[in-house]
Amino acid sequence: MNALMILTQGIVQGVGFRPYVYRLAVDLNLKGHVRNLGNVVEIIIEGENTSEFVKRLPEELPPIAKIDSMEVSEIEVENYSDFEIIESGDSYSGVSVIPPDIAICDKCLAEIRNPKDRRYKYPFNACTDCGPRFTVIESVPYDRERTSMEDFPLCDDCLVEYKQPLDRRYHGEAICCNDCGPQMAIYKGDDKLDVENPIKKGAEILKDGEILAIKGIGGTHLVVDAYNDDAVKELRKRLNRPNQAFAVMCKDLESLKKYAQLTEKEIDTITSNKRPIVILKKNDGYRFPESLSPGLHNIGVMLPYSPMHYLLFDEGDIDTYVMTSANIPGEPMMIENEEIINGVNDYSLVHNRRILNRCDDSVIRFRNNELSFIRRSRGYTPEPYTINYDVNDLDVLALGPELDVTFSIARGDKVYPSQHIGNTNKPKTLMFLRKAIENMERITKINEFDVIACDMHPHFFTTRLAHELAEKYDAEVLPVQHHHAHTVALANDHGIDELISISADGVGYGSDGTSWGGEILYTDISSFERMGHLEPQLMPGGDVATKYPARMLASILKDDDLIKHYYDYFKYGEIEIRNIKKQIDAGINVGITTSTGRVLDSMAVALEICHERTYEGECSMKLESAAYYTTKKLEIPVIIEDNQLNTTEILREVVRLYQNGEKKADVAAAGQIAVASGLSELAIQAANKKGIQDIGATGGVFYNEAITDCVKNIVENEGFNFIQHLNTCAGDGSVSLGQSIVAKKSKKSV
Repeated sequence: MNALMILTQGIVQGVGFRPYVYRLAVDLNLKGHVRNLGNVVEIIIEGENTSEFVKRLPEELPPIAKIDSMEVSEIEVENYSDFEIIESGDSYSGVSVIPPDIAICDKCLAEIRNPKDRRYKYPFNACTDCGPRFTVIESVPYDRERTSMEDFPLCDDCLVEYKQPLDRRYHGEAICCNDCGPQMAIYKGDDKLDVENPIKKGAEILKDGEILAIKGIGGTHLVVDAYNDDAVKELRKRLNRPNQAFAVMCKDLESLKKYAQLTEKEIDTITSNKRPIVILKKNDGYRFPESLSPGLHNIGVMLPYSPMHYLLFDEGDIDTYVMTSANIPGEPMMIENEEIINGVNDYSLVHNRRILNRCDDSVIRFRNNELSFIRRSRGYTPEPYTINYDVNDLDVLALGPELDVTFSIARGDKVYPSQHIGNTNKPKTLMFLRKAIENMERITKINEFDVIACDMHPHFFTTRLAHELAEKYDAEVLPVQHHHAHTVALANDHGIDELISISADGVGYGSDGTSWGGEILYTDISSFERMGHLEPQLMPGGDVATKYPARMLASILKDDDLIKHYYDYFKYGEIEIRNIKKQIDAGINVGITTSTGRVLDSMAVALEICHERTYEGECSMKLESAAYYTTKKLEIPVIIEDNQLNTTEILREVVRLYQNGEKKADVAAAGQIAVASGLSELAIQAANKKGIQDIGATGGVFYNEAITDCVKNIVENEGFNFIQHLNTCAGDGSVSLGQSIVAKKSKKSV
């Protein structure tokens, strides 16, 4: 007989791992114990079959569990009498992490729909295979008393399940029932309604065209009937969100197929236990009002992921609801009952379980059948990334950019990304960022930092926060160029040491102090070199030209005859255009940009598709949707001089073609392809100069399917490897990951 101590790290808490270890040990007639030790699970085994245990342990894991490392050592035999799960300790700080929230499993779903089951219609049903994790945890080890479930002591029946090793609720920290768990209530304004079934009442309210707030697992949705045009428009009015598409939740896959196109990969993703929003193309059966997804050829859809969602559909006869985050645009989701009840909604369906870590829905889009994260949050956070390079031993906190922020914490070769935070130029969102950092410190047990990484922009609130935190932790501040961070996140997805990237987005502070956004970069991970870019253009009024892209169009065209057709897009018509010219000539409040986003926005104006941005990316997204319906191929010449793509001539040709009677869909497609072709040619030139085979695409522009496809085809036809994001965001959601890797790679160990 021999004895072993096994220390496992990975996703080994909150996933039924300890019960699994117990069952395996009993099956092999081994004695000893298993327990949580901080972020590590310790296993002590004694007996004749220890080697078989070590072999089988990683091979038969529960569905959500994952072992990243397993340290096995021989120890003295203690002659244990049996095998048991013992009380957690807090003596070891490893690199394991709590798993993300997981959609309700089939067994729990069957129970809430079974009139004979004691959890019939209970909206908080969960087990070790499903339910909340990240959103309810306060600290590790992951035990009930360190979650918001501590407010709900187990009843006798649940306690039996919790203590029964062969039960799927054995040591399931989120388990509960109607007798001992959280409860729902419904309010009209401040008045609590006296109803037996609050969810059924909610379904009735939605049928009547009212706006209902639903406090869910990790946040709150504002909900209306997706088929009700008046309700959708009223929700827009109250949120001051005139045009941005609303995401919807559909009852089931069969209902979804009636109005959206679905590939096998999209089906696999939307039905996975992570249940993200997936951006899908509308099909010929699409019958929702134009107000739902105005001007777009696609719509964001998710399937139910919590018991309360399924019960809402079961209690009503509507197959699709608008489900949009309950927040003022740019601010964090509401999670406190008082705040929800006093929101813009008519009614509030709330519960009494605390949400400790708010977590927005994840958003995914497939481009040419390849997955791309737009937002990596619920269902994925805080599962760590592995850094695929040799790195230092410094602990790093990376704060991201300013819009669409996530932060990341790095230790060893692991990076823990946060949930979606949002726009930190809003005070409430910046406060959320601070609190989320504190929460992640507790969960990862990393609460001291050597480096605080941030964006190079000196005036970002995250940059200011970096300096404040550096003082707190006695850490060094490391500014990382925006597009360098994008590129490194992409490179890490593929484990590539050198890369030429096309980094195309709306804006990123350049190392020369101007606004970049159409860049060809070489990186060796630690550093970067700018190899080419779009033609620099003037931005009259700075950010005003972003909101009103007609100003940008006037600046780029520099042609009175071409711009005169767009007087209506200027508030003061010809007078405003003359003033813009004077402003440019005088150089007063005029920025310089190489942004691809600004060029695409200008195209949208030129084609009379969109002339005012009311949400991030609106004009470019509507341009893509217009181009989606092209039926005729048009050619726009591409001019490259001094490693710069001439965007002035592209825009002038777009205007000429449109004013000569070509269809806007055809011109939009040609304009996009011209920009994509020019960027591809610049990247190929850079790759040839550096002798590099890998060319990648990153930045928000590469959510555009047509542009991505064009670049991919050109790059591959020239014999290069084209790479795109696999498990990271092309947009700003993975900038903090890139920042942390740069810090871990470029700085020397202490």
